[in-house]
Amino acid sequence: MKKRAHFLLALLLLTGSVAQAQQPQQTQQAQVKQDPVIQNIIKQATENSQLQKLGHELMDGIGPRLVGTPQMQQAGEWAVNKYKSWGVDARIQNYGEWRGWERGVTHIDMVHPRVKSLEGMQLAWSPATPSKGVTAEVITMPEFTDSVAFQRWLPSVKGKFVMISMNQPSGRPEYNWKEFATEESFEKMKKERDAQNDAYRKKIAATGKTTRTLPVALENAGAAGVVMSNWSSGFGVNKIFSAYTKKIPTVDIALEDYGMLYRLAENGSKPRIKVVAESKHAKKPVPTFNTIAEIKGSEKPDEYVILSAHFDSWDGGTGATDNGTGTILMMEVMRILKEVYPNPKRTILVGHWGSEEQGLNGSRAFVEDNPQIVKNTQAVFNQDNGTGRVANISGQGFLHSYDYMSRWLNAVPRNITKDIQTSFPGTPGGGGSDHASFVAKDVPAFMLSSLNWSYGNYTWHTNRDTYDKIVFDDVQSNVILTAILAYMASEEPELVSRERSVMPTNPRTGEKMSWPQARPATRKGGLD
Repeated sequence: MKKRAHFLLALLLLTGSVAQAQQPQQTQQAQVKQDPVIQNIIKQATENSQLQKLGHELMDGIGPRLVGTPQMQQAGEWAVNKYKSWGVDARIQNYGEWRGWERGVTHIDMVHPRVKSLEGMQLAWSPATPSKGVTAEVITMPEFTDSVAFQRWLPSVKGKFVMISMNQPSGRPEYNWKEFATEESFEKMKKERDAQNDAYRKKIAATGKTTRTLPVALENAGAAGVVMSNWSSGFGVNKIFSAYTKKIPTVDIALEDYGMLYRLAENGSKPRIKVVAESKHAKKPVPTFNTIAEIKGSEKPDEYVILSAHFDSWDGGTGATDNGTGTILMMEVMRILKEVYPNPKRTILVGHWGSEEQGLNGSRAFVEDNPQIVKNTQAVFNQDNGTGRVANISGQGFLHSYDYMSRWLNAVPRNITKDIQTSFPGTPGGGGSDHASFVAKDVPAFMLSSLNWSYGNYTWHTNRDTYDKIVFDDVQSNVILTAILAYMASEEPELVSRERSVMPTNPRTGEKMSWPQARPATRKGGLD
C-alpha cells in the first residue's frame, strides 16, 4: 500500500512537471494567436480580399508576361501603380535587356484535302509570316539510317511545312485509360506508346541534330515552316515554349489536329495548311527588369524580410498558375501588411522577378546587384508552383531552420498548417525557382510549395494556364500563411542563424553533396 502511495505521488509530481513545461508553450501560443496584427491579417484576407480583382486585371486584362514583350512592361507598370495606390513605395529595377517581341494573331487552317480551322499557335519569338500568310504542303520526316541519309533528304523540305513531333498513339491521358480500359488494352497501349517514343528518339538521333538544332537545319534547307505538337499528357493541353527558327514560322498544333494532319500525310493525301502569324520583332533589345516594392522598417530599416514570386510567364495561356497566383498572393500580402502592420520592425520587400523562366535571371541579378540587402535579409518566402494550398516547406539545409520556422508557423491558424509537411533542416534548393538564388548566397529562403491540382500536366507552361484554373480559396489560405510568416520574421528579435547543415551523401553517386553555387544572371537574352 505504501509502495502504491509513493508511485501515485511520483506520478503526480511527473504530471505536474510536464504540465509546467507545456504551460509556457501553450501560453505563448495563446498570446500569439490573440495578437491583434495576426487577427487583422486574417480579417483583411477573408473579409476584404482583392485576389479576384487582381487576378482579373493581370491575367485577363494584361495577359501573359513573356520576357521582352510589351505585356511584361505593361504588367510592371500596372503593379507599380497598384502598390502606390495602397501607399506602398514601388519601382521598376532594370538589370539587362532581351530580344523584343510581340505576339499577334495566329491562324492555322487546313485547306486540302478539306477545309478546317486548326487549334494551334505560333511559338514565342517565332518569325512572322507575310501578311497574306504561307500556304504549303505538310510533310512528315521518314526514318533515317544515319545523318548522311538525313542530309540527302533535306532538299525535299523546300517550300513545305515539316512536322517534327511524334504522332501520339492516343490523346487520352493515362489516368483515363487506367479508369476505363481493360488491363490488356491498357498494357497494349503503353507498349505501343513506348515503342513509338523509342523509335522517335532514334529518328531524331539519326539526323545528327537535336530538337533545338533540327528546326534550324530545316530552315536553312528552305522549309516553309516547322510544325510541332508538344503534348502535355492531358486532354487538349500542349506545352508552349520558344521557337528556334529566325526566318520561318514555328507553330504548335494541338494533338488532335496534329494527329489528323500526320495521318493524312502518311497516307498520301498531301494535306496543305495556311499559316498566318502576325508577330512583331522589336528593332532593338528591350529592358529586362524586376518590380520591387517595400514597406520601410521602423526599427531595423536596413534588415529585410523578402517576399518572392516571379512575374514573367510563358505565353501559351495567360500565366495564371505560373506564376500569376504567386504574384497576386504577394501583392495581396503587401496590401494587407500595409493596412494592418504599416510600421514593421524590419523592411518588408517584395520582388516580382523577371525572366525566371529563362533561368532565374531576375532573382539572380537582384542578389548580384544588392549585396547589402542580401547580407541583411532575415528570410525569403517564395511561392511559384501553382494555385494550391501550401503543402510542403523545407528548411533548405539551414541547420537551425526548425528553431525559428516552427515558431513562426506556430502563429498561423491550425486549419492552415495542419496539412503542411515540413522537413528540417532539409536540403538546399539548387534551382527550379527563385528561392534558390538566395539559398546559394546563404540566405534562409523557403519555397512555399503547393498542392498539385494537376499542375504538371494541365497548367505548367501550357495553353490552358488561364484565370479559370485559379482556386481562390487556396490562394487566400496562402495569403494568410505568408503574411503571418512575414510578420513573425520581421518581429524576430535578431537575425536568424545561417549556419549550414552537414550535406548528405548523394545516393546515386555515393559522394557528399555540395552547397549550391551562385550563378550569374543572363543580362543579354535572346539576341544570338
